[in-house]
Amino acid sequence: MKERVNRRTVDLSGYPDLVVIYLGMRVNAFTGFKTLFSFGPRIANSVASHPDGLLLHESLLYSLTPPHVGMRQYWRDFESLESWARSEPHRAWWQAFLRNSGGTGFWHETYFMRGGMEAVYDDIVKDTGFLRFAPAQPARGAMFSARGRAQRPGQATAPAPIAEEDLYS
Repeated sequence: MKERVNRRTVDLSGYPDLVVIYLGMRVNAFTGFKTLFSFGPRIANSVASHPDGLLLHESLLYSLTPPHVGMRQYWRDFESLESWARSEPHRAWWQAFLRNSGGTGFWHETYFMRGGMEAVYDDIVKDTGFLRFAPAQPARGAMFSARGRAQRPGQATAPAPIAEEDLYS
């Protein structure tokens, strides 16, 4: 006798401001292996500290060749995610990466329960995600920060890890 499929769903009404972010790091050059492997323990330690607003963190493997790993995170709201991204240790990681990607490429795509999406792709040599079908444009001006790309109202509660002027000077 054939068993029925056990279909389930979830009630997300308790998470009206839920934010889901997918992130990835791809090795672009041999030196990228060192960069990639150095991030694992630091991310694990950061997640283990239970940042305020992080509901769930899951590790992902996009491909073995070339190595392309990532994560999916569920955040209570954008403000929690943005606050964590602009604080230590993430702020220091991001500053260092934007100055030298260490033979890797990094990207993220963010999806908002209340609508909207945003993404950024840094040193990505093979288009992925939205880059595969949507027109690319420089991440400058209003498109420099996640808040700007997502057209979120208000101001960030902390300064960006690196100012646009400093990155491009």
